[in-house]
Amino acid sequence: MPVHLAEHITQNRHVPGIFILNADMSIGETIEELIVIAECSFEDEYQDQIAYLPVP
Repeated sequence: MPVHLAEHITQNRHVPGIFILNADMSIGETIEELIVIAECSFEDEYQDQIAYLPVP
């Protein structure tokens, strides 16, 4: 995924962010984490980034 994102960005294109899910987290924990991220993040905070759940 990082290689594809780098290629995408070099073409002057963007993504809102990519979150890699953690197989050790339950579906409920994952949903809670995504809700917190959506509610507490600044606009474009994760733009053009790959973040792994849970986010510190």
